[in-house]
Amino acid sequence: MPQTDAPRTEAAPRARSGRWAGPHGATASGIRPRWWTEVPLILFVYAAYTAGRLLARGDTGGAVDHGLEILRIEKALHINAEHPLNRLFTREAWLGVPADFGYASLHYVVTPAILIWLFRSRSVRYRAARTWLWTSTFIGLIGFTLLPTCPPRLLSPEHGFVDTMAQYSDYGWWGAEASAPRGMGGMTNQYAAMPSLHVGWALWCGVMLWRHGRTPAARVAAVAYPLFTTIVVMGTANHYFLDAVAGAAVMGAGLLLTPFVMRTADRLRTLVGNRVPRARGASGDEGSPIVSVGCHTSAGERIPRQRESRTGPGAEPGASPTDAGDSTATAAR
Repeated sequence: MPQTDAPRTEAAPRARSGRWAGPHGATASGIRPRWWTEVPLILFVYAAYTAGRLLARGDTGGAVDHGLEILRIEKALHINAEHPLNRLFTREAWLGVPADFGYASLHYVVTPAILIWLFRSRSVRYRAARTWLWTSTFIGLIGFTLLPTCPPRLLSPEHGFVDTMAQYSDYGWWGAEASAPRGMGGMTNQYAAMPSLHVGWALWCGVMLWRHGRTPAARVAAVAYPLFTTIVVMGTANHYFLDAVAGAAVMGAGLLLTPFVMRTADRLRTLVGNRVPRARGASGDEGSPIVSVGCHTSAGERIPRQRESRTGPGAEPGASPTDAGDSTATAAR
């Protein structure tokens, strides 16, 4: 019956749209991220990150002063762990070379791999995880801009650091200037040491593995990878210990801001989505008018099976056009 069909028809879309809803849903609007929108977004964020690092090249003298100030604070607090680690990596090539390879490549491999894994097998969690990563990255760019910092490896030799990337450059694809491919060191900002996003991204990967990994190996990797990255960035003299702490703090700030960023994105999506259908609906109504409204026939002229709308008490709102036409003809007879 018409009275039962209508509610069933209206309930079906709600059930379908609610399939993706949840406390950590892909989106608040029930739209699942698609790879053809995610790939351009990832490329855009990475391009913005790279451009931001280049544009954030500050005064070299100021960057050196910031680095020396961080080193003085660490010595006062006895937390300058980068000194013994750097001496160990400099003396033992079997530790220094793998550490340099790890510093130059792992964040380019592990972080995208975790993103792809979440997208394919944990799609309900993907959007929040991706938003957390991007938000923290942009906070890190603010840090590079406001506090350009000279890494330990670029300080004068009297401060006791050796650039292991330069020492072992014959083993890898990088040159003596930075971890960038050989000959491209000038295209990077070597004074973007504070905060350490190597450590921040590794911490994000560890949290994702711990929360969503289902094997003991995933749990071990969740703890080992951030610790390994922290040791590597200090042992290769690319970051201070406080840079690593700042990287973890940036990820914490990004985590707190993620719900706000997601709600803002949902509001913008809803606002744009509401305006587009209205525009389409208005144009559709203007383009397809009801031509029968207001039509009249001459006196004595009759259109075959012509019907008159009945709005009186006897009219049945659920009657079909055929029933209405038959009852009209019966009343005329």
